[in-house]
Amino acid sequence: MQQTDYALLIEQARAITEGEPDLIANLSNISALVYDTLADVNWVGFYLTREPETLVLGPFQGKVACLRIPFGRGVCGAAAASRETQRIVDVHEFDGHIACDAASNSEVVVPLIVNGSVVGVFDLDSPSIGRFSEADAAGLTQIGRFIESLNWPV
Repeated sequence: MQQTDYALLIEQARAITEGEPDLIANLSNISALVYDTLADVNWVGFYLTREPETLVLGPFQGKVACLRIPFGRGVCGAAAASRETQRIVDVHEFDGHIACDAASNSEVVVPLIVNGSVVGVFDLDSPSIGRFSEADAAGLTQIGRFIESLNWPV
């Protein structure tokens, strides 16, 4: 599989969000951009912290998804609780995995932290076991750092 140019993807994200203050509009376009750019993904989107220690479904591309995920539960909750990117080679081997889409087999989740608070997570799923390399996780984490620079209401 060809390596993704994450620097270019960040520049494209910057171009489509420049001048737009609405966070939901920007997250919607970023999820569409990444979904259309990365090969072999079946879900790209966001869970946003809308209640204490709870992630709520935000803008995404893919099949219907789980609505609420407590911090510490599943891969998304683990990323939110640990504040560290989670790269899971095989989600079926992840203790406590939440199967929102049975077709998903690997996952990367990047926590989004603004002013010291976890404001959400950037979540990507693939139907292929081992889809995401360490380079992918690092590149997606850099996209997460860009996303943190958007207009968050905190």
